[in-house]
Amino acid sequence: MPTSKSPNTAKLDRVVAEARRNAEQHEQGYREQALKLYPWICGRCAREFTRTNLQQLTVHHKDHNHDNNPADGSNWELLCIYCHDNEHSRYMDSAGRMPGSEPELSATHQPFADLKSLLKGRE
Repeated sequence: MPTSKSPNTAKLDRVVAEARRNAEQHEQGYREQALKLYPWICGRCAREFTRTNLQQLTVHHKDHNHDNNPADGSNWELLCIYCHDNEHSRYMDSAGRMPGSEPELSATHQPFADLKSLLKGRE
């Protein structure tokens, strides 16, 4: 009689929680640095922020690489959540994909490539 192994969900939950915690700490690290380096103003729409609405000001990576975090902040710009979303939408539209994602495959079949020769005998 085969026994089925149930996944160790407690261990999986711990791993996922730790990964999320690490990502949040990493993000908080460069976000805090960027907030100290730059004025609290959106780099696109020039909206000004205060402590009460600072959570709406995000750090955008100019090269779209979230692992590229130089201490001088040269790869960062502060954008409001709306401009940040717009920036990523424009990037996706122009580049077709984000860095690290799979490239889109293009069609190679040409259904009308030989149409002229196929129709030649029907004239």
